[in-house]
Amino acid sequence: MLDPEFLQARFQAAESYEDHLARGTEAQRQAWDAIYQRARLSDAQRELLAGFVRELAVLVVSGVWCGDCAQQCPLIQRIAEANPDKIRLRFADRDAHAELAERVKINGGRRVPVAIFMSEDFHFCSLLGDRTLSRYRAVAGRQLGPACPLPGAPVPDDELAATLADWLGEFERVHLMLRLSPRLREKHGD
Repeated sequence: MLDPEFLQARFQAAESYEDHLARGTEAQRQAWDAIYQRARLSDAQRELLAGFVRELAVLVVSGVWCGDCAQQCPLIQRIAEANPDKIRLRFADRDAHAELAERVKINGGRRVPVAIFMSEDFHFCSLLGDRTLSRYRAVAGRQLGPACPLPGAPVPDDELAATLADWLGEFERVHLMLRLSPRLREKHGD
């Protein structure tokens, strides 16, 4: 069960993006940085994120060694950086946080990355992983099988932009869920 107490404890035990990347090799960190440097939010996307009024806590179960993480977690970091006052982001290494990874299995497996979206008081709102729809479409177009791309594998610009938009859409969806929540509207008087 993903109750608020469990999620809060896991969030507090998790790491910043920088600390999470420090777990990797130089080559792994370079792969993540290459995507991070290419990831750009449009003015409209930055404006959307700047308009968030509810705080989100986002906990990403990840592995620095994972190609899908290298190609998506820097996008999540870019989104969070656009409004650090309302988006609190932490990363939990899948293997170091095995109990958490077990609770967020996808299709029976301990997949990564898996983002857990929570309210400001750590109530579960959503889970997205291990790939967004755009990412699945792109991978399926290249291969149909269990293989995972290696960190540093080339990512076309249109795939990167579509995957970023998918992640942004989930951030927006959860923010609207929190903004319209009767419980939180009563708490915040709006």
